[in-house]
Amino acid sequence: MPENACAVQRQVGPVGDPSPQTCLQVARQAANLAVTAADDAMTAACHSRAGAAARLEAVMHAAHKEAVEAEKWADRAEQYADDPTMPSNALLHCAREAVDHAVRAQSAAGVETTATDLRAELERKLTTAEYAERETERRREEAEREAEERAATGMDRENRDRAARNRYLAEGHVAELGWTAGHVRVLEAAESARLYWRDGRARQAARHGVWNGGRWISRERTQALFAARFLAAVRQEDGTRVLTPTPMGQAALELARLHPAGLHDSDQAAYEARFARVRRRHKRRDDQKAAARVLPPLDSIALKLYRKPLLLTEQQARAERDAVDRWEDEGGYCPAVKAPHPATTPAEPPPAPTSSWSGAKSAVQPALW
Repeated sequence: MPENACAVQRQVGPVGDPSPQTCLQVARQAANLAVTAADDAMTAACHSRAGAAARLEAVMHAAHKEAVEAEKWADRAEQYADDPTMPSNALLHCAREAVDHAVRAQSAAGVETTATDLRAELERKLTTAEYAERETERRREEAEREAEERAATGMDRENRDRAARNRYLAEGHVAELGWTAGHVRVLEAAESARLYWRDGRARQAARHGVWNGGRWISRERTQALFAARFLAAVRQEDGTRVLTPTPMGQAALELARLHPAGLHDSDQAAYEARFARVRRRHKRRDDQKAAARVLPPLDSIALKLYRKPLLLTEQQARAERDAVDRWEDEGGYCPAVKAPHPATTPAEPPPAPTSSWSGAKSAVQPALW
């Protein structure tokens, strides 16, 4: 193969979009060429004779219009360059529009259309070295953005996306629960594993396992959440019932935290919202009121799609626990093998045993008393 053919083959690399700097330079050059063409057209109109004045004035206005558009796209490209939320091809689009208007401005002014040469800069194929440099720069910028996002949120990209989906779910389903902030407080008390029911009242114990005394919790809201299966009860030896969130209750609590604007300001407002949802013409008024007093379950689609995002620290702790479990499953200690360190964070307590109600036809549990 001839040497010059090899050289050409080495120079031609993968096709890629021009760099942001190239797009900005081309857009500004196109705007300058368009303005120059408009100035030439204006000069010609000013020095024209009476017979050609009307035609040259029309040419001047046409060139000026295209020059204004070219400058607008060049300015827009500079604005987009400072906006990290803009798509990657925004600068290229602005540069192409600026070049197109510059070509039309020169054509209208009757001058040489030198702006067409700028299109080659936007369509030029990258050499292998340029493409590799571009990819290295792109990956470096992505790594920097990822590091900033992780530092700000404590989550990797997958879990950030999961959190964003959860926020979208919350906006669409929290209002349908018909809750107030008081219902959230009841579930938060249950989440702490210190909510218990005794002698017809609900309390939050000062310490786990001490089922005596503590802060009073709303009896009515606790009963409503239990009846709607957001809470599950575990009977203790002394007859006390410890209340914990069910999987549906935990998911609903997390969604309510993500979208507190979906909670109602008062119990009356929440009741009226539930009444509006169950209102039917063919139903008796008393039946509608009774249905409105019952909390609706979390939408099955939201329950299925909700996934709790994990922090990086939680992922690390889980990985350490899994490493310890695998080490024990494979036989434990071996000579000359260093044992893995256990997780620094305590493992989550196992969920309290609850009676299964997933197969029941009714969405309402028996009462607590």
